[in-house]
Amino acid sequence: MLRKLGRGGRTISGRLVRAPRKGSVIVIEFSDGMHEYVTTPVRRVLKLAPGEIFYIETMNSRYRLEVHTRELALDDVMGGSSNT
Repeated sequence: MLRKLGRGGRTISGRLVRAPRKGSVIVIEFSDGMHEYVTTPVRRVLKLAPGEIFYIETMNSRYRLEVHTRELALDDVMGGSSNT
């Protein structure tokens, strides 16, 4: 689940296609399998220690990403990204 933070925030539920990495976009595929939500390129990724919760800053927005099932290995998400 990806939740946009701030004014006009919305929640996007679906399958995480591309893990959040600095410089790349985040892609969430909707359950219909035909549509996607794509963010602007990621600036920073911050992972909270307990659980699979990430705070992500993109070029234009801030998001809270909550991973409920681990289809995609996100342990390497922090590799090469800025934590501050």
